[in-house]
Amino acid sequence: MNGKSALDLTSKRICVTGGAGFLGSFLVQSLRSAGCTDVFVVEHRDYDLTKEADVKRLFEDARPEILFHLAAVVGGIGANQENPGSFFYANAIMGIQLLEYARRYNVEKTVVVGTVCSYPNLAPIPFHEQSLWDGYPEVTNAPYGIAKKVLLVQCQAYRQQYGMNAIYLLPGNLYGPRDNFDPASSHVIPAMVRNMLEAKSRSANKIVCWGDGSPTREFLYVEDAAKGIFKAARRYDGAAPVNLGSGEETSIKDLAVLVAELCDYKGRIFWDTSKPNGQPRRKLDTTQAEQFFGFRAETPLREGLAETISWYKRQVPAVSA
Repeated sequence: MNGKSALDLTSKRICVTGGAGFLGSFLVQSLRSAGCTDVFVVEHRDYDLTKEADVKRLFEDARPEILFHLAAVVGGIGANQENPGSFFYANAIMGIQLLEYARRYNVEKTVVVGTVCSYPNLAPIPFHEQSLWDGYPEVTNAPYGIAKKVLLVQCQAYRQQYGMNAIYLLPGNLYGPRDNFDPASSHVIPAMVRNMLEAKSRSANKIVCWGDGSPTREFLYVEDAAKGIFKAARRYDGAAPVNLGSGEETSIKDLAVLVAELCDYKGRIFWDTSKPNGQPRRKLDTTQAEQFFGFRAETPLREGLAETISWYKRQVPAVSA
């Protein structure tokens, strides 16, 4: 854990971009539960982080000592295919401007959350941080993945030139309560949950999933991810990127079987092979997170899925029968 005492965040002015979003809301919850009382939650309705004037105003309003950058424009394979340009621009420009203003305003520590989509398409399994630059990302989400990876370069460059303490984390595929269940932009787990529960409520006997079910993913429960980010902020000050993951690899086909069981969906699952599979495999090497700041994911996939499904049913009573 770097052989140094942990940073006391409770006395700091903390700013969280994306703090009202999926992951951000759980991080804010973790910070407040730990006794952090001065947490500034950045919402898009108040600050458009693609606009420099709004970024400057944010720093003048929040005067952060600790900055967590979680805000992102994200989506599943379909959303990435439809919006490669806007996904690239928004994610790159938000981070570039925020890091520059963090430097100008002498922010004590900046924590940037990247994405597993930055890894090369055929990186050796498990993905080790050292292989991040060994190839091009999977084409359907490459613009998003590269835009986020640019921020790693910026963190390291600013550390080298200005002595800026900026760390960079790479979480696996996140899921859990408060996820995005919009069919136009959701990721695989919320899409499956919604499709199966809606089919069950209509007594439909078939749902359609993209691809052939063979790709694998590593799923990280959102509360675990928030705890990992919190631990890294307190204990890690290195230049190297660090993976946050569960270390478990699950095929999309096996995921569908498990979600169907937990949703009590008994209909057919049709695999539409005209749709892309995305990256063939994803599994992270999580050694460094445990070594550097003592993080290990705690929530088994079955347990996390059950919590996610239960939460969604409470939001949409029509599918809970």
